[in-house]
Amino acid sequence: FFFFFFVMRARSLFAALCRRFSSTGPDSSTATVNVLSKVYPRDENTNVTPSVLEKTSRHLLHAPNHPLKIIKDQIAAYFAQPRCVIPSTTHFAVFDRVHPVVTMQQNFDSVLVPKDHVSRARSDNYFINKTHMLRAHTSAHQVDFMAQGHSAFLVAGDVYRRDEIDRSHYPVFHQMEGVRLFTTSELESRSKEPAFVSPPATQRSAAAQEIHALSAAQLVARDLKVTLEGLAEHLFGKVEMRWVDTYFPFTHPSYELEIFFQDEWLEVLGCGVIEHQVLQNAQRSSELGWAFGLGLERLAMVLFSIPDIRLFWSTDPRFLCQFDESRPTHAMKFESFSKYPACYKDVAFWLPPNDFSENSLADELRNIAGDLVESMTMIDQFVHPKTKRESRCYRIMYRSMERSLTNDEINSMQDKFRDVMRAQLNLELR
Repeated sequence: FFFFFFVMRARSLFAALCRRFSSTGPDSSTATVNVLSKVYPRDENTNVTPSVLEKTSRHLLHAPNHPLKIIKDQIAAYFAQPRCVIPSTTHFAVFDRVHPVVTMQQNFDSVLVPKDHVSRARSDNYFINKTHMLRAHTSAHQVDFMAQGHSAFLVAGDVYRRDEIDRSHYPVFHQMEGVRLFTTSELESRSKEPAFVSPPATQRSAAAQEIHALSAAQLVARDLKVTLEGLAEHLFGKVEMRWVDTYFPFTHPSYELEIFFQDEWLEVLGCGVIEHQVLQNAQRSSELGWAFGLGLERLAMVLFSIPDIRLFWSTDPRFLCQFDESRPTHAMKFESFSKYPACYKDVAFWLPPNDFSENSLADELRNIAGDLVESMTMIDQFVHPKTKRESRCYRIMYRSMERSLTNDEINSMQDKFRDVMRAQLNLELR
C-alpha cells in the first residue's frame, strides 16, 4: 500500500474531488461478476469493466522471461539471503498467487486507511459489489498472512485502480511488498531493555510510537533501512541513496527510499515500522515489525528502459524475446522494434450537473479501444460566463505498438466512444 498511498497522495486536486460517478460497462445487465472462477453478486456499487476483468487471468508474474517476473524473482532471491541487522533464521515466504478479490475491510480497514481518505473513492477503485473489490494494493493481504502466523513474507500480485491514460498509467499494475516481525526476545536481546513501554506515552515521538521503546523502534528501523538499501543495491548496483521522512497511516515512523540513477533522483519504495494497531488486527500485538512496498512496473521501466506501460501486456514476440531470466538484469535493455504512426482525435463536451470523474471517461475509452489508446489529455477547459457550465476538450492519441491502424477502425472506435459518452456518462457533446 506504500506505493498506492504515495500515488494517491500526489494526485491532483481534480482527481481527489472525483468521488462517485462511474459507468457499469456493457455487461451490467448480468446478475453476477465472475473473477477467476469465483462468482460474486452484482449490485448498485459494481463498476468493474469487462476489459479490466479480462486482465485478471493474464498472470504476468508467472509468464516465463517476462520483465515483471524477472524483477519479482530478483527481489525474492535477495530476501532468500540473510541480510539483516537482527540475526534470524526466519525464511521469507513468497505469496504470488493470491486471488485479487478482497473485501473492503481487507483493502482499507485492516491497514488503517481513514474512512474519509481519497483512496476509498469509487472513482478510483474497481468494486465488485458493496462488500468486495479488486484489490488496490497487495497490503490488503498483510494482516491475513500475519494472523496465519507468518513472521517474514513477500506478497506480489496484480492490483487494480481506475486511472488516467498515458504511458505510465494503466488500470492494472503489479506490486510487491515485504513484512518482517520480531519477537520481544529478539529485540530485547539486542537492546537490553523492554521493547514496550508501560503505560504507553501520552504522545508519539518522531522516532517511535506511543507503546514502543525508543531503542526497540530504532533497532527495527535500522534493520529495515539496511535491508532495503541492500535490495536497492541488488537491483541497481552501487548508487547514491537517501531516506526521506514521510507519512503513511499504517506505519510510524515512515520513510521513502530514493536513489540517484541515470542523473536523477528516483523514488524506489515506501516503508516504515508497522503501526501497533495493524499488529493488533492480526493478533500479533506482542511483536514489532517493518513493512515496505514497491511498484514492479516502475522498477522494470527504469531498469529495462521500457517507455510505455502497455508493453508489459503485449504478446508480440518482438517484445518478449528481448528478456531472458537467465541473463543479468543490467544486460537487458528494451530496443524499440517499430514506431507506428499516431492518430489524434479530439472530443469536447459540457460537464453534467452531477459529479464527473475523468477516470470513468478513461475507463469507457479503454473498454472500447483497449491498448490501442496511448493517451487522453485535457487540452482545453472553460466556464461559460452566463450559464456557468463547464466545458472540456480532450485529445485522444490512438496508436498500436504492433501495427498501423486504419482510419476506418479509429473512426469506428471514436464513434462508439462518443455514443457511450452520451448514453453512459450523460455528457452533452459539443
